[in-house]
Amino acid sequence: MIPRNEHPNPNFKRNDYIILNGEWDFEFDFGDSGKERKMFAVDAEFSKKINVPFCPESELSGIGYKDFMAAVWYKRIVEITEEQLKGKAFIVFGAVDFHASVYVNGEFAGEHFGGYTSFRIDATKFLKVGENTITVCAQDDTRSHLQARGKQSELVYSHDCDYTRTTGIWQTVYMEFCPENYIKSVKYYPNITDGTLTIHAELVGNGAFSAKALWEGKEVGSASTDTLGQTVTLTLNLSEKHLWEVGKGGLYSLYLSFGGDEVSSYFGLREVKLTDNAININGEPVFQRLVLDQGFYPDGIYTAPTAEALKNDILLSMEVGFNGARLHQKIFEPLFLHYCDELGYIVWGEHGNWGADHTNFESLRYFLLEIEEEIERDFNHPALIGWCPYNETWDIDGRKQDDDVLRIVYRTVKNLDKTRPCIDTSGNFHVETDIFDVHDYDQDCDLFKGHYEDLTNKNILFDHQGHKQTWKGEPVFMSEYGGIRVELKEFEENDREKAWGYGNAATSLEEFYARYDGLTTALIDCPKMIGFCYTQLTDVEQELNGIFRYDRTKKFDSEILYKINTKKAAIEK
Repeated sequence: MIPRNEHPNPNFKRNDYIILNGEWDFEFDFGDSGKERKMFAVDAEFSKKINVPFCPESELSGIGYKDFMAAVWYKRIVEITEEQLKGKAFIVFGAVDFHASVYVNGEFAGEHFGGYTSFRIDATKFLKVGENTITVCAQDDTRSHLQARGKQSELVYSHDCDYTRTTGIWQTVYMEFCPENYIKSVKYYPNITDGTLTIHAELVGNGAFSAKALWEGKEVGSASTDTLGQTVTLTLNLSEKHLWEVGKGGLYSLYLSFGGDEVSSYFGLREVKLTDNAININGEPVFQRLVLDQGFYPDGIYTAPTAEALKNDILLSMEVGFNGARLHQKIFEPLFLHYCDELGYIVWGEHGNWGADHTNFESLRYFLLEIEEEIERDFNHPALIGWCPYNETWDIDGRKQDDDVLRIVYRTVKNLDKTRPCIDTSGNFHVETDIFDVHDYDQDCDLFKGHYEDLTNKNILFDHQGHKQTWKGEPVFMSEYGGIRVELKEFEENDREKAWGYGNAATSLEEFYARYDGLTTALIDCPKMIGFCYTQLTDVEQELNGIFRYDRTKKFDSEILYKINTKKAAIEK
């Protein structure tokens, strides 16, 4: 059985594709000398097997090697038909950490830098009818300060809030076939007032570009235009207006065609606007009841074992009253965002910036390219309501952050996407931002409440990093708080020597519920707070402050947490 056999991106899907997950030949390359040794040759011998798309550090990969790997190699044979070679043939990688070099039948076909974003290789001219050998080299150096690693540990072992590393392929690999004239990319701009959808499409070749929208199987809008390719804009007038809603979703089906190329997609009719004191979705203020989601799994590490596991994380979150998540230190795969779209689960997109040196311009080398790819890929997801490229830009080796680095990244994001707000760096240290978010892990409920009563009564924002950043009156968002660890005998994973969490641990369930209620209610009741994000959805390895255990089993009474999280917020009254 092929693992993760579903199409990885329902928002841009062609019918003619082959999932390449499953067994590949595999080889370590600890000396990073494989290219010199011509391991890309068709007859090169590999000694191991690996289960793609799971990284070699994971149990599900069949390898389970957790030490540093300078480079790793993959190889598999793919059967290609004459029909499939009549047009274009692409090899699509969901994500490969970090530098991927792709070879087809022993010839170099292309490369990609960046461990989190998807990329495609045009393999048309390298392929032949019959058996074809695809070889991939993945080079990864999490300690270089040149690449973003997110929460992957820079030490041999996991520690504190850094966890097991991910090397090489960790998302679905597939081949996609299309005509010579094809749709390269699309961006959707819904207008909730007019009930329209404007499509900006990048095309290759000549032909007629058309779009058709359906609601629950009924056609509700269509448009078409002839074009010579490159860029075209098309607007659909929708005969029925159904708004995408938080907690409910609501998606139109969309079918695109250009010449002989056909793509199935979808969109949500929704609008995000930031006001002085709220994020408005479709004109209504929505208090963000978010949870920090790190997207780690015990058996797959960065990769969910099944599509159902991805969806289940959202359902678990909604079960305890969260309406969304901050996708933390990792660019999540498109299939996860698809489920967010379906369920009406709002999310913030964040890059896994830790590891990249943000104290100088050199850090921009790969970072900006990945930011651009992330926005290009995920722009059309209605559930995605904002961007946060950086998290906690701490000083590095005594060097302070270069403010212009953050300023350039923020302005780049805003130029690429003018439809969503952007937080320059979550928690610290803000330079130029749409929202001033803070991290506050104070465990004393009375002190915590007092911090944000001053915001309401005196217009003074308590900020642990106030010596390095200045609030200029932007909307305020508590993007990290809580992180309450519980020390109970019945929790088998509790190990005082290894367990990590924020502040003093609660020693009973009653103490946990009281603290959770006190901290959360203080934020809900603050009329100048646009939302909160609790740390965190699940335990991750030694970090034991999740609402659920690492294996997704329950720690707490969901009903109690639901009642706390869903209290009517001050901005909603």
